[in-house]
Amino acid sequence: MQKEKSTIIAHDQEIFIPNISVDCIILAFHGGRLKTLLCKFKVSDRWMLPGGFVGKDEDPDEAVLRVLKERTGLDDVYCKQFYFFGKKGRIKPDENEEMLKRFYVAPSNGHQSPNRYISLGYYSLIKYGEAHVVAHEYEDVEWFDINEIPPLYADHSEILNTAIQTIRKQIGFVPVGYELLPEKFTMPELRTIYEAILGRELDRRNFQRKMLSIGFIQPLNETRRAGAHKSPNLYSFIKDKYEYAEKNGIQIMSNNF
Repeated sequence: MQKEKSTIIAHDQEIFIPNISVDCIILAFHGGRLKTLLCKFKVSDRWMLPGGFVGKDEDPDEAVLRVLKERTGLDDVYCKQFYFFGKKGRIKPDENEEMLKRFYVAPSNGHQSPNRYISLGYYSLIKYGEAHVVAHEYEDVEWFDINEIPPLYADHSEILNTAIQTIRKQIGFVPVGYELLPEKFTMPELRTIYEAILGRELDRRNFQRKMLSIGFIQPLNETRRAGAHKSPNLYSFIKDKYEYAEKNGIQIMSNNF
């Protein structure tokens, strides 16, 4: 195992560009909660965002799509770059060196875990039921409630918070419901997603009225059995209209709730 861990680290230097990485916030909706995917080396006690260094033969956008494919098994994923992170001191040298030691690798200037590098931040929206999360034997990968995030590596908390703030500011143009929900959904499910992103409760009747008034959602003549006395109505997005609006930068949802 010692040799295998060392090989994993050493191999990185041969195929990736030093000092340039991508970090991705992967969001999904499950069990009535908005969740994000985090990973952690078994030798470390710090969780981190899925990501990696940019390959010598790929663009950053290609790198993040590779990461998403490796982590979720999905090819066609909604993904947007939202910021880059490169403050001095964003990476803690002691934390990096300790991790390398646990991988049985001596830190060096040429190593692929430098003490300073820039990260391009991306966020992606996926359907939970379509993802096939993959974890290697030397790591753990888990979904976490967006409001119950454990301590994260380096500045990954800042990256995650910046992603949520970005989506919040651009909420009218980001297809959160369309990308996160299954084909048929309830209005409470859609409202829960917006509440998680906006960080506050929304009036049930007002939200439903606004969602239906924009013309991208249609009620179905179906209900979902949710209990002895609960059968919430089901809705669906008008796919062609939704995709046209997203492609042409047309506002999809109201910015004000």
